[in-house]
Amino acid sequence: MSRQAASIQDHYVDAFGKRHEAPKETLDVIHRAIGNRDRDGVGGSRVITEGDVVVLGRGRIRLEDGGSFLTTDGVCPPLPPGYHDFIPDDGKPLRLIAAPAACFLPEDLRTWGWAIQLYAARSRRSWGIGDLSDLRRLGRWAAKDGAGIALINPLAAPTPTLPQQPSPYFPSSRRFRSPLYLRIEEVDGANALDDLSTVAARARALNRDRVIDRDAVFTLKMTALERIWNSVRRRDSPELDAFVREQAQGLERFAIFSALAERFQSGWHAWPQELRHPGSAAVGNLARQRPIADRIRFHTWVQFELDRQLARASKTLAVMQDLPIGFDPDGADAWEFQDVLAQGMSVGAPPDEFNTKGQDWGLPPFVPHRLQQAAYEPFIQTIRACLRHAGGLRIDHVMGLFRLFWIPAGREPRAGAYVRSEARDLLGIVALESVRARAIVVGEDLGTVEEEARRELAARRVLSYRVLWFEQESPSRYPQQALAAVTTHDLPTIAGLWTGSDLAAQKELRLAPNEKGTREIAARIRRLTKAASRTPPAAVIARVYEALARAPSRILTATLDDAMSVEERPNMPATKDEWPNWSLALPEPIETLETNRLAARITRALRRKRRARRTR
Repeated sequence: MSRQAASIQDHYVDAFGKRHEAPKETLDVIHRAIGNRDRDGVGGSRVITEGDVVVLGRGRIRLEDGGSFLTTDGVCPPLPPGYHDFIPDDGKPLRLIAAPAACFLPEDLRTWGWAIQLYAARSRRSWGIGDLSDLRRLGRWAAKDGAGIALINPLAAPTPTLPQQPSPYFPSSRRFRSPLYLRIEEVDGANALDDLSTVAARARALNRDRVIDRDAVFTLKMTALERIWNSVRRRDSPELDAFVREQAQGLERFAIFSALAERFQSGWHAWPQELRHPGSAAVGNLARQRPIADRIRFHTWVQFELDRQLARASKTLAVMQDLPIGFDPDGADAWEFQDVLAQGMSVGAPPDEFNTKGQDWGLPPFVPHRLQQAAYEPFIQTIRACLRHAGGLRIDHVMGLFRLFWIPAGREPRAGAYVRSEARDLLGIVALESVRARAIVVGEDLGTVEEEARRELAARRVLSYRVLWFEQESPSRYPQQALAAVTTHDLPTIAGLWTGSDLAAQKELRLAPNEKGTREIAARIRRLTKAASRTPPAAVIARVYEALARAPSRILTATLDDAMSVEERPNMPATKDEWPNWSLALPEPIETLETNRLAARITRALRRKRRARRTR
């Protein structure tokens, strides 16, 4: 069996212990998509975990800090954590990634915080969508009551065209951020707009509608940003120049993509053939022409302003960023990293008790050996970007570091198969970046997860993710090395479950919900809270969090949706236009949280016996 064939699993065992065989035609298609590792060449990198004995041969090791030394006996001595290079006497250079054994995790970390869908968390000053200034306000409010962390949805950038992509888990780029999260009034130079108050009033009128109109927000904010840019573009800005140098080619190519996407009003697959690869001479030539060059500079400046506002928000309360499992196949990351992606494939999940049809997320996977040959640069850039100004990182579908469920184009999710990743390498890079950023890491290990993977994550000090809806045991028996929560953005809120409105919505949408499983969860909640059928949702919500507070887990989180007794879940899997996914704002502005009795009761429950300790 070839090495690439060994990475494809011909079967898997689901969460209930049932074995599923992958269709032969699926395995054949995946084989072709992966290609031949031996033909493609030797890997361009090697991850060395603390304690490894590595034989390299004769050559020179150039350290990240500029130092270097010869390897005369062929054995690599212990290297400081970091990114180094081995230049052999005979052969191709090799990137050496020296990783610590585990992620950053303070021994005494024991805290709580709020899970925030930032787009939904509007204040009275928001321009139709929650923004980074709103996050700063929420941070001050939560920190005052002893919270130590804010877990937020991905802030990742969509393609800068209309219509705007609503899902934060289907971004154009995981490395850069959405302009929709900017507070325009706080952008440097905004005071130069004579009619800013008039434009702001128009934008705040969007807050009257609970369904977020991203297209209107995008139009208003981009128009304002362009006018501000025209007033500040000729200023000397050492800070902007330094940011551009620091972000290097990644930012440049993202900005080029954004400028070209605007020009052609589409993702890259619809561009002229000569522009569909970032390394082409045609792209370089066009990027130097003035109209496009000006837009490239504009998009770098927008990212600079986003970086500044995120840094300010993160100073009020440690922020845990959220890493999506992938990106839009027609977006900036797919354009830049296309050479290491599996064409004609998307990733998803096999059928389970909550999604009986399975899921196809439409996200392209990396080919594991091609990613290794690229010295893991796409992955390193992504992890580093998500840890910027962060006290933590939640890795969505952390099993993707071990294996991903590949679905050939045009086939149903149940026809997919698992492909193994280079887990040891990826976890080493996560640990290295975590230690450098002094940020904790949480792995969303829900669904079909192999026990061996859970043991490896625990050894790497990656916290597990425990959700009350899925747990049969009392919260008091949850593991210590975990983040414990009641629900997630893809699952019912407490009010939606308790009132039955979430199940009713699924039936109305003909989603084939698991009614038996939902009734079992509701029965567990009744036993856990000692609630009667007529107990008001707010009382049930408070009691659920009082029960969660008994968990010994390192981190406990509550959602703002539960604090406001919201019945609708943020995202209804397996729907598109049938449900306002990622577009429902909280029913009240965030200022009301300061006098919200339910939020105060949740706060009292979660902070009990927990020291107010920041994660960093």
